[in-house]
Amino acid sequence: MANQTPLILAGRSEHRERHLEVPDRSGAGPPTEVALAGPQDVEGALAASAAARGECAALARHARERALRQTAEALEARAEEFCELIVSEVGKPRRDARGEVSRAVSTFRLSAAECSRAGGESMELDHLPATEGYSALTRRVPIGVCSLITPFNFPLNLVAHKVAPAIAAGCPFVLKPSDKAPRSALALGELLLETDLPRGAINVLPLEVEHAGPLIDDERVAFLSFTGSDRVGWELARRAAPRRVALELGGNAACIVDEGSDLEDAVSRLIVGTFGQSGQSCISVQRIVGHHSLFAELRERLIDATSKLVVGDPRSDATVVGPLIDEDAARRLEGWIADAARGGARTLIGGERQGAVLQPTLLENVPHDSPLWCAEAFGPVAVLEPFDDFDEALNCAGEGPFGLQAGLFTGNLDRALRAFEQLEVGALVVGDVPTFRSDAMPYGGVKRSGMGREGPRYAIEEMTELRTLILHRR
Repeated sequence: MANQTPLILAGRSEHRERHLEVPDRSGAGPPTEVALAGPQDVEGALAASAAARGECAALARHARERALRQTAEALEARAEEFCELIVSEVGKPRRDARGEVSRAVSTFRLSAAECSRAGGESMELDHLPATEGYSALTRRVPIGVCSLITPFNFPLNLVAHKVAPAIAAGCPFVLKPSDKAPRSALALGELLLETDLPRGAINVLPLEVEHAGPLIDDERVAFLSFTGSDRVGWELARRAAPRRVALELGGNAACIVDEGSDLEDAVSRLIVGTFGQSGQSCISVQRIVGHHSLFAELRERLIDATSKLVVGDPRSDATVVGPLIDEDAARRLEGWIADAARGGARTLIGGERQGAVLQPTLLENVPHDSPLWCAEAFGPVAVLEPFDDFDEALNCAGEGPFGLQAGLFTGNLDRALRAFEQLEVGALVVGDVPTFRSDAMPYGGVKRSGMGREGPRYAIEEMTELRTLILHRR
């Protein structure tokens, strides 16, 4: 018989008659039944959040900080339990799941630290004769009810990146986790219920898409934070207007390997950046652009390193590439590889599929109108492309509608600065792959990759509004 997991509504755990069946994607056990919220639960969560708005805003910063630190400590104490939960619900290799739990602990601690840093500014306004005697004080105030929608690929840490800043900002929230991976979010919600946060501040609702409309449209929602596909994200932003929106919508990250680069170092990082998390990361390396002077050696080193990767069982500590979230995702990529081959691409290694597991794959000569070049693969596949001069490399890396992060291996400071100036991305990583993310840094994209920034400090800014007090001394 399947396990049962309750939803979290208005500060308590509740069971419901309707359930969502979440398979064990590691293949180790039976599916789990998760209580499925309905329209009445959405209304209840929004009403509870709206009612808690004043109490959350008035909660002293030391109390917010205490709740966040308590959650971090509880999560750390149950780290192995959460690791196994992530392995089960998304099939993430254990080594990556363990890292995700550690990062989530850090995200809560970073958010707790921001509680004591929040402050305002004092300004003298007497820069004109007409404003002599005027001064101003600024303060950041909570924006109100936050609607948070998260994807499956980081079912714990991407939830933490929305929930923890909301608490630090003094905002109640309604969280809709991915219906493919809701269990980590619900388990985290249970930890939050053990704190002294106001009743109604915490709502975690596994929902079918057709019932999620009020989380976007309801006028009680002040802020929408969405992580997912660009197609869905921009449609939600249109619907949510004029409310504030933050979108993190993925990409197809390029990494340039310039002439003179240390290939041993670059290849070791590229392998992690391309195939870590089974490639299911918005900043996974998808396009590798190498200088012609080292391209042949780069290609051979990458093929050799890829051939040594352990593929398959996510429960094994040795596994690097596990299953994709489902067989449909693996079939989609299998189709993209075949489409590229019809356009003249050559598969260097991989390309075979068994169920939801796609062998780690490298290709070259991929047409630039192929999905593998211009769309988001979101799996263990990358394409290789040579270049002759650095401007050509920048043009290659900057192609397409996405602009989340890019990577650059170079020993030339001028080229690093040129890339930083010219590439339209949210972040350029020099000396490493674009898959690098510190949970403290501002994170987000431009173009089709979204708007707004995550990272606790920056997410708190998104979830607060600047209020100004003007004083006239007579």
